[in-house]
Amino acid sequence: MGYLLKNATVFTDNEFKKTDIFIEDNIIVSVGAGCYNDSVSFDFNNLFIFPGFTDVHVHLREPGFLYKETIKTGTMAAAHGGYTSVCAMPNLKPVPDSRENILEEVKAIENDAVIHVYPYGAITVGEQGREMADLDGMAEYAVAFSDDGKGVQNDDMMRAAMLKAKSLGKMIVAHCEDNTLLNGGYIHKGKYAELHGHKGICSESEWKQIERDLKLVKETGCKYHVCHISTKESVELIRQAKKDGLDVTCETAPHYLVLDDMDIQEEGRFKMNPPLRDKSDRLALIEGIKDGTIDVIATDHAPHSKEEKSKGLKDSLMGVVGIETAFPVLYTELVEKNIISLEKLMELLNINARKIFGIGSEIKVGEKADITVFDLNAEYKINPDEFLSMGKSTPFEGKSVKGKCVMTMVGGKIVWKA
Repeated sequence: MGYLLKNATVFTDNEFKKTDIFIEDNIIVSVGAGCYNDSVSFDFNNLFIFPGFTDVHVHLREPGFLYKETIKTGTMAAAHGGYTSVCAMPNLKPVPDSRENILEEVKAIENDAVIHVYPYGAITVGEQGREMADLDGMAEYAVAFSDDGKGVQNDDMMRAAMLKAKSLGKMIVAHCEDNTLLNGGYIHKGKYAELHGHKGICSESEWKQIERDLKLVKETGCKYHVCHISTKESVELIRQAKKDGLDVTCETAPHYLVLDDMDIQEEGRFKMNPPLRDKSDRLALIEGIKDGTIDVIATDHAPHSKEEKSKGLKDSLMGVVGIETAFPVLYTELVEKNIISLEKLMELLNINARKIFGIGSEIKVGEKADITVFDLNAEYKINPDEFLSMGKSTPFEGKSVKGKCVMTMVGGKIVWKA
């Protein structure tokens, strides 16, 4: 049995065209004309079909923190948001810092994931920064190496990790944060913090470590990707590194492109790390996605329990969910407002992740059918009660958006349908 998806506007060969897609035995058999026997037919007139999105930065919380999220709920949420591939961060219990530990995560993925999940291996044992993890033992299973949630503080440790990752043909994916500059801060050290008496996190805590790492990349020749950049200085450093020919890429997240620190309210749903920065940072990030300095938009989907996020700005845990709101927020705020094109958004949500990480999908004959269908005319308000994620804390709660996921297929199987 096959599937015939008719009359949609399809993103294929880097452009949009009105056409049909025929899928048989999980594979895209034709895009356009063809013979469609014994097929289940969907008329997607006025709808858009995209290659499934790829999120290179999510927290699925399993193993170890199943009260926050599970691989099943996290991947169902991803499918609901149009994602067919995600990279899962290693701040788990046990931390995937050895072959044995990453295999525990891989087994859970094989049992419960409804989309493709690619685990990160940790850079250091327990993500503690003191001893290098067993990168050799994890290389077969790890998409890359990261100590996400913590910056690697020791220069020699990061240098050694870069050299080892390079020898294994793997990338270092860095959460950049200099702990000596944090000073107990929990939101951006800016106007809002000053007005409301909050302790701030300075921008330098992010960009100084990026600056250090770029020197190490130049020295080691390691392939290097920076997580969730949030400051104008970070954008400029990476822009220059690319001009200098370094093998460097980076990501930002939807909330840094759409919100700044003056949008903060006294609620845990506005608390994440890095924090929402100044308007000038937000505008620099937008320039970064427009000129190609920023390669990827990732969500940093970070679910916590309701209790953990209900303690206000100071005492709530860092992290917000985002995989179910990313596309509609970006489409509404960037594409509808003519800041970027829909084709550019496909680069940021799919094409560049495929180039950098070697994962993800495209709509062409012979490829596995990892696709998502959206109604770009659907208007609604974001309601966390409708999320499939166990995490409900989002700064976009109540926001009016356009673009609703109608269906997601992974390997030619429907995993989400409205």
